[in-house]
Amino acid sequence: MDVLHSIIIGIIEGITEFLPISSTAHMVLAARMMAIAQTDFVKSFEIVIQFGAILSVIVLYWRRFLVDMESLKRVLAAFIPTAILGFILYKFIKTYLINNETIIVWALLIGGGVLILFELFHKEKESAHEDISTIPYSKCFAIGLCQSLAMFPGVSRSAATIMGGLLLNLKRQTIVEFSFLLAVPTMLAAAILDLAKSGSSFTPDQFVSLGVGFVVSFAVALLSIKFLMNYIKKHTFIPFGVYRIIIALAFMAAMLR
Repeated sequence: MDVLHSIIIGIIEGITEFLPISSTAHMVLAARMMAIAQTDFVKSFEIVIQFGAILSVIVLYWRRFLVDMESLKRVLAAFIPTAILGFILYKFIKTYLINNETIIVWALLIGGGVLILFELFHKEKESAHEDISTIPYSKCFAIGLCQSLAMFPGVSRSAATIMGGLLLNLKRQTIVEFSFLLAVPTMLAAAILDLAKSGSSFTPDQFVSLGVGFVVSFAVALLSIKFLMNYIKKHTFIPFGVYRIIIALAFMAAMLR
């Protein structure tokens, strides 16, 4: 994996992290297209640079973390399920799941169909909750459980949390912002855990590649967040569901060759 690969995958991560299309799936499939072997370093790279994208949330929503303590407490409550399950299942996820192309493709396909059906039948109620700082803790925990589904590559973390929040009667903009905030402790913990377990084996060149991917994903994610917040004001996620299905079918065809 060279610096050019790091830049390309960093761009892909920055674009896809907050969209309901699974950034992990896109990084793994992109690596396959560029003939990058799924070594332990590449798996770590795909985990750690996600926090580069997530760092953009801290830049854009820093008040939520430093000033709004009620919102922060709810984010941490939602983080609990993923923290527990992620720590317990870390080795299994990294060894058997993160680069499993079959799981990724089927998750993209099924997730696309679920996203389309959800948007066709879900109607936001007038009573939908719109203040992050007053979301009941029980709902926060439930949203965290939804996020845990994204441990399976191809299951979008943002899609799982957003659909979960909408089902729990949160307004669309509210749950999208909550999903951004929840990503911070989630991916920070994932990056720290992975670096603690694998970082000592990285070479200087690999750290350079990791740094490049981290910075690129951060810069691109700043634009991705702004795009999504403008997009949801007038549009549903149905086009993303269609996109997921198209990408899944294309890679299924490629895998059968």
